[in-house]
This record gives sequence, C-alpha cells and structure tokens, in this order.
Amino acid sequence: MPKCDHCGAHVSERFARVFADEHGRVRACISCSANAGIAEVARQRAREANA
Repeated sequence: MPKCDHCGAHVSERFARVFADEHGRVRACISCSANAGIAEVARQRAREANA
C-alpha cells in the first residue's frame, strides 16, 4: 500500500495515481496537507527536495 513520504500515512492506490510524482512518491496527503492544496504542497516539497 502506498504511503505519504512526508508523514508516513497510508494512502489509497487511487490517491497515489492522482497525486504521486513521476517516480511514484507521494509528497503530501490529506493527513498532512489541506485537501484543497495537496497538489501545490506536493510540488513545493518536490522543489525543496531537489534544491
């Protein structure tokens, strides 16, 4: 089962298909981000991780 790389919470396969990056990493989930901002938070965390 996939999990959030930020907080470790489990996410569904469907959530991972939608919000995971090209490497399959889920950088934000509903447990550690506001629902409306998951995609934005995921992009921001990806940029920070690659900096």
